[in-house]
Amino acid sequence: MGSDTVRTPPADGAAELRREQRGWYFYDWACSVYSTSVLTVFLGPYLTSVAESAADADGYVHPLGVPVRAGSFFAYSVSLSVIVAVLVMPLVGAADRTGRKKPLLAAAAYTGATATAAMFFLDGDRYLLGGALLVVANAAQSVAMMLYNSYLPQIAPPEQRDAVSSRGWAFGYAAGSLVLVANLVLYTGHDGFGLSESTAVRICLASAGLWWGAFAIVPLRRLRDRRTAGREAALPGFRQLAATVRDMRRHPLTLSFLLAYLVYNDGIQTVISQASIYGSEELGLGQSTLIGAVLLVQVLAVAGALAMGRLARVYGAKRTILGSLVAWTVTLAAGYFLPAGAPVWFFALAAGIGLVLGGSQALSRSLFSHLVPPGKEAEYFSAYEMSDRGMSWLGPLVFGVTYQLTGSYRDAIISLVAFFVLGFALLVRVPVRRAIGEAGNPVPDRI
Repeated sequence: MGSDTVRTPPADGAAELRREQRGWYFYDWACSVYSTSVLTVFLGPYLTSVAESAADADGYVHPLGVPVRAGSFFAYSVSLSVIVAVLVMPLVGAADRTGRKKPLLAAAAYTGATATAAMFFLDGDRYLLGGALLVVANAAQSVAMMLYNSYLPQIAPPEQRDAVSSRGWAFGYAAGSLVLVANLVLYTGHDGFGLSESTAVRICLASAGLWWGAFAIVPLRRLRDRRTAGREAALPGFRQLAATVRDMRRHPLTLSFLLAYLVYNDGIQTVISQASIYGSEELGLGQSTLIGAVLLVQVLAVAGALAMGRLARVYGAKRTILGSLVAWTVTLAAGYFLPAGAPVWFFALAAGIGLVLGGSQALSRSLFSHLVPPGKEAEYFSAYEMSDRGMSWLGPLVFGVTYQLTGSYRDAIISLVAFFVLGFALLVRVPVRRAIGEAGNPVPDRI
């Protein structure tokens, strides 16, 4: 049994553990600004406008000679970024064997932060530059999140993980809210600052990279690497992935949870990345309205993540997640019928998303941490991250293809309901208490 998994911390180590937990929260504080300001708010509409300025008379751009609707270029770029992440993550998935998670986390975080800061130079018709920076930043974010998530079972005993995971998400959404307020001030008052609209957007994009890099220092100073005594040397990347998959076959219930998570989280990630496109292109809403709606999501997601953490203590994480998937399905289906040019209804939709967004992700992370065999945290969280961000290429691809075929963003958004319905059906069949026991972990009183 691996010695790097926290069970019940000794009294003299509790203070150090809390210090690590607080440092861990700050990585969500650092990187969530990228997810919020860049991926959710500004880059989708802005990169689409850049692609449209480079499009031919029929509305197509031709990266590498392939005809792509300008309106689909952002979705396809997101899909490509997570495919790249899938190829890179096995190279770092054996980090718990080498004890070098923190240097790898630093490399991934600062690669993503640098690419995001470089988005300041995205102007004119440089859609290929925008696509390339998006691929690098998003892939680096996925790799960094895999390593970050794998710390959870090492810094929190089983009975604390729902709460610690939820606090991490709450920190992230609080940072996203704070920076979005500053973005809103800059964007709406760009004339008063002597800036063009394009320059204001590029400053907002680049500032997310600077924020990411600055606050990543905190977790990198506080988290510590743990070497597992007696473990064999790490295998090369893809051999390690193959070994992890073979090992996971010994835990079929863990695999069953991962399959369910892969499906419903694909829908969540696609809604996050494509909502601003739907609001701007289909509903005709302005950038200020979109920023305000996403800010509402951030504020409510903080409360939602903490509230769902409390619900999990009463009803169990699995039941709480299932309830959130029902809410996702209803909210997304309602989004199909939103009238164009009606910000009030879009804000109502944003409120529904915010209340379930943070909690569904935080509880999924903490629930999976119970299903990981002790000593194999980074290996299994590599597979988890492939399900989280690394395998979330299908949703954006479905969204982009649906729009390419129909020319309707409403058809594209309603296609995502299938991910939540199927994910619910798969998760409800997973006996999580038995899965935890078969993984070799103590079963919490309420799960």
